[in-house]
Amino acid sequence: MHNLYTCRRVSGGPDWERAPKSPRFVDMVSGEPAWFDTRAAMLWDEQYLYVKFWGESPAIEARQTERDSLVFLESDFELFIDGVDSYYELEINALNTVYEVFFIWGDAYAKFDPDEFSLTRRRAVSFAGDADRSGPTFWKGTHPRGQRWAFLDYDVEGLQTSVAIDGHLNDRMQLSRGWSAEMQLPWASLKHLAAGRSLPPAEGDVWRFFFGRFEKLRAAGVEVQPHPAWCWTPHGIYDTHQPDRWTEVVFSREALP
Repeated sequence: MHNLYTCRRVSGGPDWERAPKSPRFVDMVSGEPAWFDTRAAMLWDEQYLYVKFWGESPAIEARQTERDSLVFLESDFELFIDGVDSYYELEINALNTVYEVFFIWGDAYAKFDPDEFSLTRRRAVSFAGDADRSGPTFWKGTHPRGQRWAFLDYDVEGLQTSVAIDGHLNDRMQLSRGWSAEMQLPWASLKHLAAGRSLPPAEGDVWRFFFGRFEKLRAAGVEVQPHPAWCWTPHGIYDTHQPDRWTEVVFSREALP
């Protein structure tokens, strides 16, 4: 069952004080409450989609500074957007380091411009998902649609991000409260995800989004593996790449009350 969230329209930029927040995130597999309170919210206007995450954390850590480095190997917030035959992944750490990837399902690749999404001229790799890369599912994964192409050099033009830290970064000797991250995505740059839908959305349009958080933790000096994964809507499986299990968002042209 998917949680249905209503995304309200704003003017003059996002008002996060009034935006309705998600419930507390839960464990991606079990659905149990996340160890640290984590929430998200979304707003929109005619030009931009706005997303914000809030995460409680007694020890805020981030080391990676190079764009498109694997920030999910540490602690991060994650936003995925389903484009039906494609989807987009955006991750951010507490240093405001951004990681972006665009995925096209193998069975739908022929629908996309082969010059724009060249498998030989771009940084494209085959991807099978996170859940199982062994035995008969090694190449295609366990999702019914199978393999997909991951374009590692994909960037959303005009993307803006920022973070705010309430505490101390990379200092476990001092207690912190947490951190937040904001994302601003131009609708015009999401054309590959529209799948025939209006940009900006029409009243009542429904999109699927993954709102997630991975947390690098240590217990008794040993890193917890796999990293705890928390999200808005549980998947029942340790795999973020499951668009059919993501949160459904309905867009309303009603102004934020």
